[in-house]
Amino acid sequence: MTMSNTGGRRRAPTIHDVAREAGVSRGTVSRVLNGGHYVSPAAQEAVNAAIRKTGYVVNRHARSLITGRSDSVGFLLTEPQERFFEDPNFNVLLRGCTQALAAHDIPLLLMLAGTRDERRRITRYITAGHVDGVLLVSSHSGDPVAEELRAAGVPLVACGKPIGLGSKVGYVAADDRDGARDMVRHLLSLGRRRIGVVTGPLDTPGGVERLAGYREVLAEAGLPADERLVVSGDYSRASGEAGAERLLARAPDMDAVFVASDLMAQGVLAALHRAGKRVPEDIAVGGFDDSPAATAATPALTTIRQPWDRISSEMVRVLLAQLGGEEPAAVILPTELVRRESA
Repeated sequence: MTMSNTGGRRRAPTIHDVAREAGVSRGTVSRVLNGGHYVSPAAQEAVNAAIRKTGYVVNRHARSLITGRSDSVGFLLTEPQERFFEDPNFNVLLRGCTQALAAHDIPLLLMLAGTRDERRRITRYITAGHVDGVLLVSSHSGDPVAEELRAAGVPLVACGKPIGLGSKVGYVAADDRDGARDMVRHLLSLGRRRIGVVTGPLDTPGGVERLAGYREVLAEAGLPADERLVVSGDYSRASGEAGAERLLARAPDMDAVFVASDLMAQGVLAALHRAGKRVPEDIAVGGFDDSPAATAATPALTTIRQPWDRISSEMVRVLLAQLGGEEPAAVILPTELVRRESA
């Protein structure tokens, strides 16, 4: 911190202080702060060292007036607010994206838009330029947010492939279909043949792909399709509980169930316990995500691990590449079967 000439009061260091300490011009410091274009490596290192020594902090508001950029990114969750607090996946993803952006000194703004009015307000806020790009989480088919942001030219990366937008929007996803196939094959390897499924929402890519993987493996095994063994949920614990109750009523001979999220699987376990079913002796249960809900469950869940750290870091990488002028990219990451007590 620099001392003023009056009264010894400390003042914040300025860009002039950085330039003087680095032995370069103010313009060189400005170019370093705005991306380092046309600056030699030696000058850039001198400026960075001077910034560290003086404690200079960029005035983001002043810089945004010059560059037309906010130097911030939005994390947009198009789900009801209570889902953010219930589902541990959202918190894991938010933390990972925050850390990945912090490495670039970019703050992340959390935006919750679970209703039509909220989505309209948030879309208006984003397209007004208050963030440079958006990380979109939990997009549903028919939800206009992704298309409206894309049409407005807002750099956008979705978690999961947005249904109906194809290559128009960048996205990062776990291989939902392959993960579901691995889980159902595992249940079959245990000798289970009446395998039910509680799907995710069928207007989301994860819901569609995990159900497809389930059906593909049963078909490969020569097992007849039985729609009594298929119920849908919304990734909440309550929907898993209700789904298990429906499955038990419709298919009392069920000997396993694949649940499309760990949080829903907690609800399934509660319903099975109430019905007097032992897990895994009577009914084996497999989840999806490997979220904290999997290890908190009783018994601990066999599940499919999504690589959340890689998903969040790749979402940030793909978005920053778009901000740098690259085209939207798609990244699909492998999943992993994690065996525990439930199956």
